[in-house]
Amino acid sequence: MSSVASSGDKEVQSKPGSRWFTQPFFLALLLAIATLAVYYPVHGYPFVNYDDSLYVTDNAQVQSGINWDTVAWAFSTFDVGTWHPLTWLSHALDCQLFQLNPAGHHDVNLLLHVLNAILLFWVLLRATGYAGRSFMVAALFALHPINVESVAWIAERKNPLSMLFFLLALGAYRWYAREPRVGRYAVVTLLYALGLLAKPQVITLPFVLLLWDYWPLRRMFASEPESDSGTATETVMPPRKLSWLVLEKLPLFALSAASAFMTMKAQRVGGDKVWYPLSIRLENAVVSYAQYLRDAVWPAHLAVFYPHPGNSLNAWQAGVALLFLLAITGLVIDRRRQRYLAMGWLWFLGTMVPMIGLEGVGYQGMQGMADRYAYLPFIGLFIMACWGLSEWAEQRHISPAWLAGLSFAVLLVLTAVTHRQIGYWRDSATLWSRTLQVTKHNWLAENNLGKILMSQGRVEDGMSHFLKATEIYPADPVSNMNIGTYEQQRGNLTEAIERYKKALSSSRDASLRFAAFNSMGRAYSDLGDTARAQECFAAADRLQRQR
Repeated sequence: MSSVASSGDKEVQSKPGSRWFTQPFFLALLLAIATLAVYYPVHGYPFVNYDDSLYVTDNAQVQSGINWDTVAWAFSTFDVGTWHPLTWLSHALDCQLFQLNPAGHHDVNLLLHVLNAILLFWVLLRATGYAGRSFMVAALFALHPINVESVAWIAERKNPLSMLFFLLALGAYRWYAREPRVGRYAVVTLLYALGLLAKPQVITLPFVLLLWDYWPLRRMFASEPESDSGTATETVMPPRKLSWLVLEKLPLFALSAASAFMTMKAQRVGGDKVWYPLSIRLENAVVSYAQYLRDAVWPAHLAVFYPHPGNSLNAWQAGVALLFLLAITGLVIDRRRQRYLAMGWLWFLGTMVPMIGLEGVGYQGMQGMADRYAYLPFIGLFIMACWGLSEWAEQRHISPAWLAGLSFAVLLVLTAVTHRQIGYWRDSATLWSRTLQVTKHNWLAENNLGKILMSQGRVEDGMSHFLKATEIYPADPVSNMNIGTYEQQRGNLTEAIERYKKALSSSRDASLRFAAFNSMGRAYSDLGDTARAQECFAAADRLQRQR
């Protein structure tokens, strides 16, 4: 799929006579303007009641701005169950510049997304020589609705921020590969390290660089004919053996291992978690891969949270999904001379592995998949689609005008869907109401919508959502805590205490446990049970000192 003639956009950057609207600078400018125009509504959106409080609005350390205490805290904390010091510092800088005005925080997210789209275009163009195809990949990345979550959600700053350094490292790697030097390799390593400090989702960069060696750089098996490579530039990279290419990336793999260690450590101490048997995790992973492919083509029912299906998946669902994935893999193997197909498919499969749920990372293992996880992996699918359709059109001598028209139509449809998806983020109530419309058994959506209604004074309506949440997930500590607070206010102290006990039995979150012990202590005190009240207050005091 290409927005300009697939046979005429080769090396346009080196042809002064090329039409002005196919020049890289114009295409990059068009990409930036289109992305800004589509996403501009987020400038007026508020913070949402999903992690924005943890990252910004209720985080005193972040709100203090950039200082040595914040830097030390950012590199030592495992708050929110992950280790991403650069992201914390990014939010702190936002607070220093914009205080708690959400417009500035949203604008930074959007700016990062625009920069990523332009960088993706530049990296592909420099590596392949195809302006039109590179532009279309970048445009799909910029305008596909699957990426709305990563841009419109302030707490997801880590996604576009880590992607920025990932793409810079990918671009620097080509610079290194043309003339390998220690200094150039150090630049790649530094950019990769910065990406990991923003979010460990980029942990697969060494694997991606091996794919990049295969195509489009063709450092691996470089003796195949140029016509089969899917690139328009002559090979200038010195060919290397696979073993040498792997050894070359050992320092990067060491960084990956260090990041994985920190991520697992943060997950262990970062709060509540649900573990599923390996068989269930494998079934969910296979089905999720197929669902991501569906969303790439038909992004109609996107949501901010997809509950983990647990043991509700049937064996036939996993079997059908596996056969579908194997069929695509077989097609890619059959068309192995079209290297971009193998590269794109393995990019998608490989970069999704850290987020596919095999280790239970993500929202503490309680979600099955997430739109934000596709931010990096979908680039592989976009490359497969754009290069594949362009070459198919060339082989059948289809008019470049028809191909450009089809590309424009696809982007127009995606833009309309993205605009609609962005609208669901205009406030928390709309976000969670939409989530309940497009998902089933969503205890988190019920709980968060309940909190919104309670804050609006609609107490009974809010309580009905908390009760639905506990019907779906009886161990949900947050809903039980909220119900306990409600019952305590109504004077039902025994019921309140039972809810607090349920919250404490299923939560390791220090803040929630502190609040539960305090509230339960007051309830026991009102019942005249001084001994148990003192036990609860003492437990709360111990937690307070630990914090």
